[in-house]
Amino acid sequence: MDSYLFQTTTTQTNEEIIDELMQIYGQDVLQLIVQYVHNVTIAEDLTQEIFIKCYKALPTFQQQSSMKTWLWRIAINHAKDYLKSWYYKKVELIEQTYLQAQPTLQNVENIVVQRDEEDALVHAVMQLPIKYREVIYLCFYEEQKMKEIADVLQINENTVKTRLRKGKQLLKKQLEGEFNG
Repeated sequence: MDSYLFQTTTTQTNEEIIDELMQIYGQDVLQLIVQYVHNVTIAEDLTQEIFIKCYKALPTFQQQSSMKTWLWRIAINHAKDYLKSWYYKKVELIEQTYLQAQPTLQNVENIVVQRDEEDALVHAVMQLPIKYREVIYLCFYEEQKMKEIADVLQINENTVKTRLRKGKQLLKKQLEGEFNG
């Protein structure tokens, strides 16, 4: 299913609509949020908060965009708000520093896994600034068209193209540097 059709939901309650949206888009929203926060546990918490936010905002949805675009917009804004929060800036940084300092078997496994080309690509995408990462994610992982990405991010289509081109250049530089030395 490409996009949830709001017209078919006129007989459904808000609880039924949110339940259906969670079934259709829950995993996609989770993957989107992981791109922003780089932590699955936090992304799961944020995804729950996003659907709660969506539930509360459902009566105000004016159908000026698709339900998927609306949901993505809420998810991206929520993820950006989290990244700007005091909690993320203070608590998460301390936890990450502590965890990275602990040598574990998982760290060794991560080093091995990161040597694969696919993981190197994911790693390189994660290193991009958010404005390039989000267009690359939406274009290549979500397979959205330029117009859809522009709607979700509320930016001009030409800006999407420019960010996509610049993001690809940054990825190329990162990957060439990683594989050459």
